Amino acid sequence: MSLFSQFLNHKGRPVQKWKHYFPAYESHFARFVSRPVTIFEIGCGEGGSLQLWKQYFGPRAQVVGLDIRESCAAYQEDQIAIRIGHQADPQFLDLVLAEFGRPDIVIDDGGHIMTEITATFLHLYQRMSAAGVYLVEDLHTAYWPEFGGGIGNPASFIEFAKTLIDQMHAEWTRGALTVSGFTAETLSMHFYDSLLVFERGRTPKKTAPTIPRRTPARYKAHDIGPGTVTKPADPA
Repeated sequence: MSLFSQFLNHKGRPVQKWKHYFPAYESHFARFVSRPVTIFEIGCGEGGSLQLWKQYFGPRAQVVGLDIRESCAAYQEDQIAIRIGHQADPQFLDLVLAEFGRPDIVIDDGGHIMTEITATFLHLYQRMSAAGVYLVEDLHTAYWPEFGGGIGNPASFIEFAKTLIDQMHAEWTRGALTVSGFTAETLSMHFYDSLLVFERGRTPKKTAPTIPRRTPARYKAHDIGPGTVTKPADPA
């Protein structure tokens, strides 16, 4: 059964999710199904999404809900732990990390305040598992002043993410940007409507081989970055 089907047939606590998120969820989360996986969901809502993740990922999943509301403690059950604290508090996050280890998936569906989203990302992203997925929901708030956003506002997480696109490509900037941990540990960034997904992972040295190999005399090297790519030589 697909995640969307599970959502439509959910009988537990109430869960509210934008329907257009589900194709992205399944695209990025499918590889974790039925495997040992630790999920941090920031913002517990009414507890239903925690149950949905438990059902979708299966019996080996550990779901950890993080929220500032003490009433959310009532959502705790088998495979679902609740920890009360502020998402932008590094000491709180470190306590959760010490207890549950590196998360494989982080879903930020918390307060949607730009400064809090950024602070949480900066602290948790580098502390995730090496092949983890970090997902930020409801980024339409990045355009709303009451959430600290606004078009072109540098405090917006959308604007911050635009700088991360450049940082992901730092090794191609001919020294203009320094290769960072984010550069080395990020495979891809995926923008959807109101949703941003980061896929972590290390890649081998980038090469662009020609297949099948041809006679070397017919080619010359063109420098386009850290390495070289061969292209046909100009006709004589």
